[in-house]
Amino acid sequence: METSTEGATRPDTGPAVPAEAVDTVVVAPPAAAPPASLSPSRASDFMQCPLLYRFRVIDRLPEKPSEAATRGTLVHAVLERLFDAPAGDRTVPRAKSLIPGQWDRLRESRPEVAELFADDPDGERLARWLTEAEALVERWFTLEDPSRLEPAERELFVEAELESGLRLRGIIDRVDVAPTGEVRIVDYKTGKAPRPEYAEGALFQMKFYALVVWRLKRVIPRRLQLVYLGSGDVLTYDPVLADLERVERKLLALWEAIRRATESGDWRPRPTKLCGWCDHQAYCPEFGGTPPPYPLPVRAPESGGTEQGRMGPD
Repeated sequence: METSTEGATRPDTGPAVPAEAVDTVVVAPPAAAPPASLSPSRASDFMQCPLLYRFRVIDRLPEKPSEAATRGTLVHAVLERLFDAPAGDRTVPRAKSLIPGQWDRLRESRPEVAELFADDPDGERLARWLTEAEALVERWFTLEDPSRLEPAERELFVEAELESGLRLRGIIDRVDVAPTGEVRIVDYKTGKAPRPEYAEGALFQMKFYALVVWRLKRVIPRRLQLVYLGSGDVLTYDPVLADLERVERKLLALWEAIRRATESGDWRPRPTKLCGWCDHQAYCPEFGGTPPPYPLPVRAPESGGTEQGRMGPD
């Protein structure tokens, strides 16, 4: 799972505020700024719907947590923490025992997820939700044997700057390195594997990571591996240099389209069946809404631009 690192704000480094004045201080929201980097999820956002990209990256509109996404975050945390234990102790019961503690930690770090079960006074929905998380964790043991794995990295933040100046960043779930030096990039998915005709789209994130690793280490990962806990499938792909060069060209073209939209303020919606799950319908013209005032300066749009959001993932 990829957690976007874009849009984060730095701690306030302004002058100190007297203690007696704290009650009157109003913290202003972070000023809007042009996009400065690209992650797999934000690249996918723009390809899906340029207006969604704007809402998330420039306007930074809030989004409600979902049970599915939060369950995915919880399961990822459990699989990461399990490798803290000695190889022989990486068992199904131990993995399941980590769930309550990781759920507590998640609620502490992201209090908004508690809203998911605010209308569940008896805890029945929460109990069912945690049982579903347990089932996903248990299924992982049928796909990989953690007692035989010693990841080189877990939840690894990576960032590389291309010659063009574009910064690529993201978080890789797991990196395995063989004694021979071969690298395997692994990503856990708590949903179901896509149909074969959609496999290329699913691999976009992994090829993105492979490109970053190549640019950082000058090493092409030997294997990209997607582990689908929802369906019990494992999708693998062995990239070659031509794959990474092709992905880089597409990302540069995508970034140029984002730059044009940023400067012109022209962020067009692209209606799809995914619109039904969007949190921002109230601001979307496709649903009769009006976007917030554009917070960045605009220029006259350039002619001959590529239609927004129509670029394939690879």
